[in-house]
Amino acid sequence: MSLAVAALSHAPSFGNVDPGGTTFAEITSAIEEVQGFVKDYDPDLVVVFGPDHFNGQLYSLITPWVIGAVAEGVGDYNTTAGPLPVDGDAARWFHDAVLSEGIDIGRSEQMKVDHGVVQPLDFVFGKDFTQPVVPVFVNAIGLPLSPMQRVRLMGEAFGRAAQRLDKKVLFLASGGISHSPPIPRWEGAPGTVHERLIAYAPTREERQEREQMIVRGIQAIADGKAPSDPLNEEWDELVLDVLRSGDLTPVDSWENGWFSAEGGSAAHEMRSWIAAYAALSTAGSYRMEVDHYWPVENWGAGFAIQAAITA
Repeated sequence: MSLAVAALSHAPSFGNVDPGGTTFAEITSAIEEVQGFVKDYDPDLVVVFGPDHFNGQLYSLITPWVIGAVAEGVGDYNTTAGPLPVDGDAARWFHDAVLSEGIDIGRSEQMKVDHGVVQPLDFVFGKDFTQPVVPVFVNAIGLPLSPMQRVRLMGEAFGRAAQRLDKKVLFLASGGISHSPPIPRWEGAPGTVHERLIAYAPTREERQEREQMIVRGIQAIADGKAPSDPLNEEWDELVLDVLRSGDLTPVDSWENGWFSAEGGSAAHEMRSWIAAYAALSTAGSYRMEVDHYWPVENWGAGFAIQAAITA
């Protein structure tokens, strides 16, 4: 039994909008570092914490977190589409184990996940990967959100459960740091938006059209033709320093409104990172094996790639 973490930002702009300078080459090199780390670690099971962008998890039933025992990728932004190699038995076991820790978590036997879960899997294991996974949806944009302390406790429950397995478990975390894309909110929205947030089943052509519109918007920001809320490099480093420290208790004081005000509309995607590192921390101290950060102005986002293992 051993635990490890790989944590990677995801971005629709990756491979679609030039971040400028040597940044893309540096990010690609860092992904290769994580690939090498994971290959050497050789996990038996990957538990991936990730958000959804109202593609699979909608207000027809929105919850703080859900384990997928069966899952398929929607294939947005050229990520792996179709049925994923989910270890259903492990997912159902984790569901029971985490519930027994007093964490109210749901289970889906028909989960749909978007690039928030699949892009880092593609980064680390390649397209159409076969590595056994357990996907865990961590709500980041469907307001209201649970207190941050609950995210830490949820992650710790996964960590303690994983230590009961005779397996090497990799916790894979996905999410951007400071970034503020336009996100539809239920409160005050017209009925057409409510319909979109309850049921979204676009055709392939409709999905591609929407993705191209978003990429064009990011490209306009990179070209200086459209405004964007600035990323917050100082805040990014504050969050990353807590994750590096091995002591996750400071997150308990991170009020949700402050998190959004400092990090932007989608900063709560870092809940996935908090859960993964909280899980790792249950096995004792850990050391960082990969640790990179870029304030990518052209993407309007902080972007980080890390890996850690128990010391």
